[in-house]
Amino acid sequence: MTSAIKARLDPDKLIEQACDLAQADDFGPDDGWRENLDRLVDDLVGEADLSPLGVEIAAGDIIVPLRNRLQITAWRRAHPEVAAERIEAPIVIMGQPRTGTTILYDLLNQDPDLRAPLTWEVDRPFPVPQPDTYETDPRIDEIQAQLEMVEQLMPGFMKWHPMGARVGQECVRITAGTFCSMIYSTQYRLPNYARWLMHEADHTAAYRYHRAYLQHLQSGVPGQWLLKTPAHLWQLDTLLAEYPDAILVQTHRDPLVVISSISALMAHLQKLASDSASVQRTAGQCSSEMLLGIERGMKLIDDGVITEDRIIDVRFADFMRDPFTTIRTVYDRMGRELTPVAEQRMREHLSANPSDGGGNRYTWADTGLDAADLREKVRAYQERYDVPTEPLR
Repeated sequence: MTSAIKARLDPDKLIEQACDLAQADDFGPDDGWRENLDRLVDDLVGEADLSPLGVEIAAGDIIVPLRNRLQITAWRRAHPEVAAERIEAPIVIMGQPRTGTTILYDLLNQDPDLRAPLTWEVDRPFPVPQPDTYETDPRIDEIQAQLEMVEQLMPGFMKWHPMGARVGQECVRITAGTFCSMIYSTQYRLPNYARWLMHEADHTAAYRYHRAYLQHLQSGVPGQWLLKTPAHLWQLDTLLAEYPDAILVQTHRDPLVVISSISALMAHLQKLASDSASVQRTAGQCSSEMLLGIERGMKLIDDGVITEDRIIDVRFADFMRDPFTTIRTVYDRMGRELTPVAEQRMREHLSANPSDGGGNRYTWADTGLDAADLREKVRAYQERYDVPTEPLR
């Protein structure tokens, strides 16, 4: 089986397929993407325990970013003015997974004055999106059909983690084109790749590519960017080096509840590609990454790399109790007006997409972790940001 997986995921063959799809062979600057790809493929073959379906999914998760990279590079060469596109004061929502980043992102995306990268244009960025067809582009239905197929394979997944062609997409789906992205260590069991990503990888090129992607999209449909991914929390200094005027919004929630929830979500997601996925396997990675993210974020402030008032902090408990008081506070801190039109659209979205409270999809016991030990390790973070402890399911 391993030899068959190795043959299907051969990097040279995947690159060849992407070139055929894009009708191009220029991948742009030598920013380390090929070395990153080789590392990723080695670990997909050796660590991920892929099912036959998982092998095909992994192949697609490599070919599509390669194709997109080729097409964006070709467009920039033909239209060099795209490289001069300015990315001004992007609003960046970050924070640990399952802390309310998604619902906050979706609500702010209802503001017609903000522009999130939508799933359909991130997955199919060529040709460049245009204002007159932005709501009717045939790629929308194509991507929506692909997402609904995922729901058929994993019933209930959309309720757990809502997705849609017209929904704002996460930045990790963009940086996938550098193969230095948390999207891979989330969707697949890749402990070595995950350690490299957290401790050794230089993410500078990934953020540079991220800028090129946004320049590409906004050359067709402009606007002030609204961005989101928990992964920014681990690379905040690199993010700010690329976007020094970024407006940062960080969500906070009881870390143990977060670990329990994201471990279950990751296990559910990884079951699409592997028959051996389990919550206990994902929980170890989630807890170590959680602690590292907390530590790095606080250290950047303590070391003076970033001032505390630069970050707009949002507590999950406050947001869930009174979302619009929280949103008004965020807008005040950003120096923006929450217009009646934007607020009405947000209220309509919230009414149409109520939270189910998580249901019974996860319990702390599933993680196999020591709650008392972890509680002590996150105590300083909870005290610093006044994050309440929640009951563990």
